[in-house]
Amino acid sequence: MTKTLRHGDAASRQAKPMNFADELERIAKLTERKLDALIPVASTRLGEAMRYALLGPGKRLRPFLVVSSARVFGVPEAQGLETAAALECIHCYSLVHDDLPCMDDDDLRRGRPTTHIAFDEATAVLVGDGLLTLAFEIMSRPEVDPDPAIRVELVSLLAQAAGWHGMVLGQALDLEAEGRSLNMDETLRMQALKTGALFKFACEAGAVLGRAKPDARRALLDYATALGQAFQLADDLLDAQSTTAKLGKTAAKDAARGKATFIALLGIDGAKAKLAGLIRDAESALAPLGAEAEPLAEAARFVATRES
Repeated sequence: MTKTLRHGDAASRQAKPMNFADELERIAKLTERKLDALIPVASTRLGEAMRYALLGPGKRLRPFLVVSSARVFGVPEAQGLETAAALECIHCYSLVHDDLPCMDDDDLRRGRPTTHIAFDEATAVLVGDGLLTLAFEIMSRPEVDPDPAIRVELVSLLAQAAGWHGMVLGQALDLEAEGRSLNMDETLRMQALKTGALFKFACEAGAVLGRAKPDARRALLDYATALGQAFQLADDLLDAQSTTAKLGKTAAKDAARGKATFIALLGIDGAKAKLAGLIRDAESALAPLGAEAEPLAEAARFVATRES
C-alpha cells in the first residue's frame, strides 16, 4: 500500500470494526443535531417549513460520505460535520424543488407530504432558496476549516457540484428527456450530474479537508463516480420493483412519465448486473486507501441493497 496516500500518521492506524447500520445512524443523528441548531426556533412560517424539509426522516448518506472520507486523512469528526451539514442543506433544497408540480410533481417524500403539500408552493420555492443560501453561509465559517483557502476551495467545489454545470443541469436534462429515448452516454451524463455531482463533492470534500495527496483524491473521486451511478441505478430499480409504502415516495413514476433510466435501456436483469459491476468498481477504487476506507466500501454495498 502506498503511504503517500495518507495524511499525517493515518497509514499506521487500523480501522476499528464497525457495524455499518449503526455508524450510518450515528452520523445521521449528529448531522441532524447540527441541522437542528442551524434553525433553532421556527419563529416564521418560512422557518417552520425549512425545518420541515431539513429535519424530516432521511438516511443522511451524503453527510456519512463527507465524515468518512475526511476520517481517512485524520480530520476530526466534528470538523467534517460542518461540511456535511452544508451539503445536506443543498440535498434537501434539491428534494423540495424536485417535488414541485413544475418539476417531478410528487406529493410524498420520505413517507410524509412533500413541502409544497404540507405548506404551499410559494413557500416551498422559498424553502429551497433559503436552504441553498444557508449551505454557503455554513461553508464560510471558520469551523469548517481554519484556513480560508480551504474554505474557498470547498465553496467553489460545492457551487460547481450543485449549480448550473452540475446538479441543476442534471435536473434540466432529466426534464428535457421525458417522453423521449436517451442512449447510454446521454443517460450516464444526465444521472452523473443530477445525482452523482453531490456524491463526488461529498468524497472530494473529505480529501480537501484532509490535505490529501492528488492520487488519494483521485481514488475518492473514482469511488464517488461509481457510487453515484450505483445509487441512481438502485433508485431506478426500487422505483420499478418496490411499492409506495416501502419507498416513502411514489413508486413506478419513472415509467409513467417516460423518464430516462437504465431500466429503460437495460431491463431489470441488465440493470442488476450493471449495479453489481459498479459496486465492484467502487470497492476497487478504494483499495489504495487501505483499511480506513472500509466504511466507504460498506456504503457502496449498502447502496446496492437498500430497500428505500
